[in-house]
Amino acid sequence: MTLAIASWLITDKNDTNILIKKLQKFGNDYPNVGYGGNFSLWLKDNNPKPYNSWGNGSAMRVSPVSWISDTLSECENLAKNSAIVTHNHPEGIKGAQAIASAVFLAKIGKSKSKIKNYIENKYDYDLDRCLDEIRPKYSFDVSCQGSVPESIISFLEADNFEDCIRNAVSLGGDADTQAAIAGSIGSAYFDVPDSIYYKTLDLLDDNLLYYYNQFVNSLK
Repeated sequence: MTLAIASWLITDKNDTNILIKKLQKFGNDYPNVGYGGNFSLWLKDNNPKPYNSWGNGSAMRVSPVSWISDTLSECENLAKNSAIVTHNHPEGIKGAQAIASAVFLAKIGKSKSKIKNYIENKYDYDLDRCLDEIRPKYSFDVSCQGSVPESIISFLEADNFEDCIRNAVSLGGDADTQAAIAGSIGSAYFDVPDSIYYKTLDLLDDNLLYYYNQFVNSLK
């Protein structure tokens, strides 16, 4: 879905009908990857409508909007548009915008404290907790409100990119989504080791690799 967002952005970022078609195409081409029940039904719908989701999928897939945007305002607007075709609940939109903002601010070289302060002030997430406090009582939570702040904290406490991923996984819960969210911020802030970067690309089939390269080339 991240690559579906990327493909939409370089096709026509102002047309959410194209976004819907991209999400459905990529989703139906790769159906067995653990989508939520409502999203799986949405993928098959001939007239798909948003279903008031506050799930963390909107935050998990949003990062390409940060890389293509020239301003923070554009980034937040695109993040909202990327979410509302499915996740039109305020928390679903908020989660996408918060992560997109964090990635954008990291991309332009802002410090962790600046990123933290912006997210807290704009999106009212509690980022003053530490992972050691969260971890003992944390459980599986697919909501934006119950996993996005924790993913941001995983980034804030990290010393490098791999540490960022490990922090998110260490919480348990919806660990793969948390790692994707934290990693999207971490990849804009830290250097990504070649060993991780090339291993990740090796896991993509030729079709997904084509869309990845198409998006990366559009940024040059």
